[in-house]
Amino acid sequence: MTHRRILSVWFPRLAAERVLRLERGTITGPFAVISIDNNTETLASLSTEAEAEGLRVGQPLRDARAFCPELLTRPANLPAETTYLTMLRRWAGKFSPLVAPEPPAALMLDITGCAHLFGGEEGLTDALTADCTDLGLTVQTGIADTPGAAWALARFAGQQDQSIRSGDAIDQEARATRSRSAKRHWTRGGPAPRSFLHIPAPVIAPPGMTRQAIGPLPIAALRLTPAAAVNLARLGVRRIDDLSVLPRAALARRFGRDVVRRLDQALGVEPEPITPARLDITFATRLSLPEPIGLDSDILAAIDRLLPPLCDKLRQHGRGVRRLQLELFHPDRTRQSLSAGLARPSHDPDQIKPLIALKLTGLDPGFGIDVIRLEAIVTEPVHARQHSGHAEALADAQSRRDRGTAMEDLLTRIGGRIGLEEVRRLHPADSHIPEKTATVMAAAFSEPALDLEDPPVPRPLVMFPPEIVSTDDPGRPPIRFRWRRFPFVTRTAMGPERLSPEWWLDDPNWRSGVRDYWRLETENGTRLWLFYAHGSESSGGWFCQGVFA
Repeated sequence: MTHRRILSVWFPRLAAERVLRLERGTITGPFAVISIDNNTETLASLSTEAEAEGLRVGQPLRDARAFCPELLTRPANLPAETTYLTMLRRWAGKFSPLVAPEPPAALMLDITGCAHLFGGEEGLTDALTADCTDLGLTVQTGIADTPGAAWALARFAGQQDQSIRSGDAIDQEARATRSRSAKRHWTRGGPAPRSFLHIPAPVIAPPGMTRQAIGPLPIAALRLTPAAAVNLARLGVRRIDDLSVLPRAALARRFGRDVVRRLDQALGVEPEPITPARLDITFATRLSLPEPIGLDSDILAAIDRLLPPLCDKLRQHGRGVRRLQLELFHPDRTRQSLSAGLARPSHDPDQIKPLIALKLTGLDPGFGIDVIRLEAIVTEPVHARQHSGHAEALADAQSRRDRGTAMEDLLTRIGGRIGLEEVRRLHPADSHIPEKTATVMAAAFSEPALDLEDPPVPRPLVMFPPEIVSTDDPGRPPIRFRWRRFPFVTRTAMGPERLSPEWWLDDPNWRSGVRDYWRLETENGTRLWLFYAHGSESSGGWFCQGVFA
């Protein structure tokens, strides 16, 4: 029978070592990452030098400064730490395809059937530890038949059970003084925190020996809440062996179902599945050059080598690129990024290359380019269709011929210069209000409306917000009026067309009430669209809102 084997990987100094790796050796000496807990700055992660100075995780920063005045600190960055853990999760995929992140600083791997690829479980943990050492990361590992047991071995292997009594007599006496003593630093009678100065070797529980491997560990290794661990320790239950011999029903009544569940999960009585993170498909290609290049022709030659494999990968997954990013890395560790968008998804290199060439105009290569990376950062499905017969295939070919791709190609080229979001088209909207009969949408991300109905009455070619018209003529429409400081005389008029505001909406532009629209042709040939507002919440009068062709 094949036993399920689980590997727990814990990075006890992940937050601090992430910053140290990012700073590239500019930080020397004791270092800590701080977080705010109950309005108090506390140490969240420490470097090896900081722990050697006697500092501990959870210690207030003011006390740490007293112990170690030269301590350097950085605030915690949870989003960056989450991203870093995601990168480590992807790296751990070399050891097992089933990797689940355990924030904030751990991974859980199902290595069933994988260890023989590395010469056994010891060889796998040795390879993992060596890689972490190269990355500058401290790691503790544990292998067992269950996730709970592997978690316990990675964190608590080699530790003796800890008594609830801290040696502070006040901590065991009066309630008022007991509440204060819990906040004491460990050097003044409080319980001593754990140290990671001496990282234990990887711990491997033989298959079928889970109970014997985790039995001597403290009950905190069962992932219990601190309150439950304290209550059990007060009753003398300090090791997992002490807890496993107790009746399950009595435990559940006294301490809750969670204690029994955690114990059964660690021993394999209750199943605990691992939910691996979904595999991220990255559509990218990369080319490292032996010597830096700087000419546009050389860059395009490199792109000719990058585009075909990228498009092949997109085609295999039924995807087309909508936005492409080109990254150019320089020898001085700087980089440039160029992006290009397409009006429709495509995996055709002949359509994509001209857009990249357009973006290279005016590029400053600096000291040269030694690495080029091409990535499709936005993709969309491109479905292949199988026709049911010759007639359907002919109809589809005629449709593609009539519609063509010239418009999409034009939008792509224009968008490459001014941005795809800046090229817009009008779409019909369901409203009788003149300024709401159409909506503006990005042309590259919308389909054209082909079945447009003519309006029941003509609408002006150019429409603008209502502008005041001055007139002393009481007639409707006025014979003589002034608009934009120019006098006009009406020759012909058609109307009125009465439009009422949308009563279910409070539109500030329609607070003047019902409008009567007129189409006027003046003696100088100008055709205007005037309306008379009858007045409601605001005063009425004559206004001009458009010009006909």
